Amino acid sequence: MTREAPQRRRFWFDPRFAIGLALIGASVVGVFLIVNGADTSVRVLAARAPLSPGDIVTSDDLVVTSVRVDGALDHYLVAADVPEGGLVLTRPVAEGELVPATAVGSAAGLTQSSMVITVNQQLPASIGPGSTVDVWAARELESGLYGPPIVVVSTATVVRIVDTSGLVVDDTAGTVEVLVPRLRIARVLEAVANDDALSIVPTSIPVKG
Repeated sequence: MTREAPQRRRFWFDPRFAIGLALIGASVVGVFLIVNGADTSVRVLAARAPLSPGDIVTSDDLVVTSVRVDGALDHYLVAADVPEGGLVLTRPVAEGELVPATAVGSAAGLTQSSMVITVNQQLPASIGPGSTVDVWAARELESGLYGPPIVVVSTATVVRIVDTSGLVVDDTAGTVEVLVPRLRIARVLEAVANDDALSIVPTSIPVKG
């Protein structure tokens, strides 16, 4: 007596089952896209620990936080706002508090300050934003007669050339904004108050131009 070989179980496939799976998958993807598209949160910076005015704040002192606040990118710090040298805090910030953009300033402000001065000369074409210059001053001894000039600021940085178009100014003078070391601010203010003749001289000769 021979034993019949067992029959293989046939694979059952119902097209309706595949359609159902496809609909479920499409529904999941659709919900994900809707939720992801509706997410209006932005990534801003919060204080990792309490911060005090005068602190130099670096990225190590901050933590990235996702928030849903209208205009958050305009009002709070983001990672790209923090330079390598850090920022100086101008008011207290509590732990976990979002850091307002108005609560920090450039760390360079601890050692330098921006001043606008009018010089008694036409500015050389080589002087522009970023140029390094020496600021000279000559004391007026009597009407039209000046003493020997001296350097009042060495290696100041030009921020910008002030546009004086439309103003009644001497065409032999120029107005510039420069970064001055804080230790020399009083000397510059003294020269301005005494109506000293101010001049700026580039510290290097341009290779081109």
